Amino acid sequence: MSELNSIALKIISNGKGILAADESNNTMTKRLDAVNVISTPENRLNFREILFTSESMKKCIGGVILYDETINQLSKTNLTIPEIILQSGAVPGIKVDTGVKNLANSPDEKITEGLDGLRERLEKYYKLGARFTKWRGVYSITKKYPSQISIHSNAHALARYSAIVQECGMVPIVEPEVLMDGDHSADECLNKTSEVISRCFDELIIQKVDLKGIILKPNMILAGNKFKNKISNDEVASKTLKCLKNSVPAEIPGIAFLSGGQTEIEATENLNLISKNNDTNFIMTYSYGRALQQSALKFWSKNIKDVKRTQNIFNHRANMCTLAAQGKWSYEIENKK
Repeated sequence: MSELNSIALKIISNGKGILAADESNNTMTKRLDAVNVISTPENRLNFREILFTSESMKKCIGGVILYDETINQLSKTNLTIPEIILQSGAVPGIKVDTGVKNLANSPDEKITEGLDGLRERLEKYYKLGARFTKWRGVYSITKKYPSQISIHSNAHALARYSAIVQECGMVPIVEPEVLMDGDHSADECLNKTSEVISRCFDELIIQKVDLKGIILKPNMILAGNKFKNKISNDEVASKTLKCLKNSVPAEIPGIAFLSGGQTEIEATENLNLISKNNDTNFIMTYSYGRALQQSALKFWSKNIKDVKRTQNIFNHRANMCTLAAQGKWSYEIENKK
């Protein structure tokens, strides 16, 4: 288990974060359609390989979450994608859930599936080079939700997944995402997120998961995207820290936030304030998808052969996120390109 702790710390230490490049083919197709690029296996790989061979991979990215298609692909240099990632010093990871389905007896909510056959899939991914994994539970906030059925069912699935992953010698990312979609207040988000995370750790402890060998990937505490009164970035940071201090056991090595629909700048500024005011022993960093890739994707779509300048845009964003993880980011640095 000390080896799992070492892997977790390698991924998230020294301001390094996680590049979430685990979009399913359907999700990646939507992203490419939005920028008028045809979604083929080659184009999906071309964009991702540009990111994986960028200079910032060496000093900013500690781990990369891959999708099943990507982890099985070969690069232009005939190396596997995990080999490309390892060359940068980062750790290859893999999304292992099989997606969300309607939750029985609460069909307006979701349950994440994929426990069947998980051990066999993990053995295959381990041989391909993956050393950490991701499983995402999804919760909505309304007057009725998240229900106790949803909170319990997703926590149990996350714990069972984590136990199997550790048994296979890999670090599980535990991702209970309380969505920002809705008209709920930040205080409602704080209360529900705290309940969700607390229940996850109750289940992780029941399943005898070694908490020193996991990474928590939660949402920040935000008002719903349809709520009329937004809170300040300082309030986002203080409420997020309050949530984590009250619901996360001290043993875990660190927390890598998801961006959850925030813009690149919002996700960077909020992480910076959380890190600056961090009075816990937890490492605080990022595990961003769109908030790391979006500007690079938009630029790349105009000329998919312009590798250098696409990488420059990604490098800047990764550098900004790593500064934010250390509490060293500012608008002045952001705009000094």
